[in-house]
Amino acid sequence: MKELFLFSGLGADKRVFNFLNLSEYNIHHVAWIKPDGKESLAEYAKKLLPQIIKEKPILLGVSFGGVIALEIAKLMEVEKIILISSAKTPDAIPSYFKIMAMLKLQNLMPAHAIKKPSEMLFWLFGVDTLEHRNLLTSIMADTDERFFSWAIKTISSWKNNIIVDRVIQIHGTKDRILNLQTADFVIKGGGHFMVVSRAKEISEIIKNVIQ
Repeated sequence: MKELFLFSGLGADKRVFNFLNLSEYNIHHVAWIKPDGKESLAEYAKKLLPQIIKEKPILLGVSFGGVIALEIAKLMEVEKIILISSAKTPDAIPSYFKIMAMLKLQNLMPAHAIKKPSEMLFWLFGVDTLEHRNLLTSIMADTDERFFSWAIKTISSWKNNIIVDRVIQIHGTKDRILNLQTADFVIKGGGHFMVVSRAKEISEIIKNVIQ
């Protein structure tokens, strides 16, 4: 049985994977560790390495989790990396995030205000059903504010000039948080929360690429 190491989105937990059909695999959920506030993404990835208990693992990351998976792949040999609604390079990060980091605007708006459920938040994530709105609201409420602020700052200034091999990218055409680059699988109409809203299609893709 194949083993998958799963990295959830920004500060989120394993609930984002509950809609996927991963019953054919042995699943390991990589738990986030509180950052010290100053470390880079590469330094943070080193802290997660002890949780990767298999040689040449398959890593699956959603959004921010995919970026961390890429950083881990620079530290060890992996069989495959599957990115869902994530980024292979900083080019996928919208310019307004980078400007916000450069001007340190995130320091002027507390994390709890950014995390607060709103029509803007739902629009950004592409969430339009009551069930999915409630799930996103719950996930955001449980997200550690210190982790959230650190992640926003570090992802906005992420630099990655190393293209890791064996990366499969799945991205939606309506992702409003990370730009669509040249993805291996494009989900028409898929938003940033499509790991939940388009879980059936994504599960089939994962099954096919892992075979």
